[in-house]
Amino acid sequence: MITLKGVEKSFGKQQVLQGVDLKIPTGKLTTIIGPSGEGKSVLLKHMIGLLKPDRGEVWVDDIDISQLKDRALNDVRKRFAMLFQSAALFDSMNVFDNVAFPLREKGLALESDIPRVVEGMLERVGLVGAGHKNPSELSGGMKKRVGLARALVMGPEIILFDEPTTGLDPLMAKTIHDLIRSMHRVFGFTAVMVSHQIPEIFGISDWVAMLKHGKIIAMAPSKEFQKIEDPAVREFISVNEENIVQV
Repeated sequence: MITLKGVEKSFGKQQVLQGVDLKIPTGKLTTIIGPSGEGKSVLLKHMIGLLKPDRGEVWVDDIDISQLKDRALNDVRKRFAMLFQSAALFDSMNVFDNVAFPLREKGLALESDIPRVVEGMLERVGLVGAGHKNPSELSGGMKKRVGLARALVMGPEIILFDEPTTGLDPLMAKTIHDLIRSMHRVFGFTAVMVSHQIPEIFGISDWVAMLKHGKIIAMAPSKEFQKIEDPAVREFISVNEENIVQV
């Protein structure tokens, strides 16, 4: 569904992406791992057209979005939703209005239908009766759930998850990962997730890819990825597993 071909991106003198080639399987949950500062979030932003490559191509099905502008790019973006690290909730809106926002903004539902749609989605993510709460009243895990509900309510074909468990304790991080996996099975969207949660991501991902030195150095189905003998892959997995144990 999403294909990157030779994508390069620099910020000033810092070259972040150095020729990324990557194919995201349709309908699967693909997780991108790698050391901090390698450009994983930058990669996600290219997939949705928030950034344009200096060189290379970004294809969504048969459309190279790196060549699109304005309305044409926005039309492709309608197929996407994105869950940010912070959940990016509107502080001035309660939970209900945060989830309803894209429905109203994009005219995806009649106003009379919005309560049913929003309450149904809040129930799916485990937030029954929380619509009246403000973001300041929510725990970190609850904010992530609201962000997920807002992403799902649009019925997207593709959801991008940028470190969805950042700032959560290990138990809550596992809960959010399990919820993402559950919703993926229910709705069947194509998912791309950036995460550093080793080894948890192997249990929820269909595919895993590793970004290092600006390139994808390995990609395989989750179970096979864990058997890869590349020294850089083995080192990253072992170091992060040790950090989990120490916590």
